[in-house]
Amino acid sequence: MTTIGIFGTGSVAREAGDIVHALGWSAIYIAHDEAERLTWTGSEPIVLQADVDRYRDHGCVIGIGAGQTRERLATHFAGVICFANLVHPDASFGRNQRAAVDARHGAIVYAGARLSNNVGLGNFVVINPNATIGHDTIVDDFVTICPGANVSGNVHIKTRAWIGAGAVIKQGSADRKLVIGADALIGLGSVVIEDCEAGGTYAGVPARKIR
Repeated sequence: MTTIGIFGTGSVAREAGDIVHALGWSAIYIAHDEAERLTWTGSEPIVLQADVDRYRDHGCVIGIGAGQTRERLATHFAGVICFANLVHPDASFGRNQRAAVDARHGAIVYAGARLSNNVGLGNFVVINPNATIGHDTIVDDFVTICPGANVSGNVHIKTRAWIGAGAVIKQGSADRKLVIGADALIGLGSVVIEDCEAGGTYAGVPARKIR
């Protein structure tokens, strides 16, 4: 049986574990330290990050919502372990799109997520349940797309951006994609109709920069 290591013990990690079980595999959770390990209430085995090199023959994912934390862990453990993808069998894909996902590493795609046609997906992205990504969109490394978010076509979401639950990103054009800047945070339920600056926090309908 395939065994997958999951960094983290919170909700994102536990839901990643649901994907592992849906695939008929088994999970080992990876805690940052002993204090985190002691909070674990699940039935699956849990180990410490300090011991993770013992599991270098298993694929791992980072079940942590914050893109900055995923990037730190991915960098720290690069070359030590192999990062795999986790794709729920109830996710759906346009033509050739699943192969494009499989060519990456560290991605987690939850149940009900939909990737349309010609979506460029980065490494270590997290696409939560029932999120949709439209045609010709580029999603850079370490992006988090929360449950129920809708990203229309011709959008470029840059590194570590966070798209909140239920947010809607307006479609760009073939000539100029709508851009969500690196490290931007889009609040839940927001409707984005224009570019968002790197590092900015946006909320509302339509979304406005609030800091």
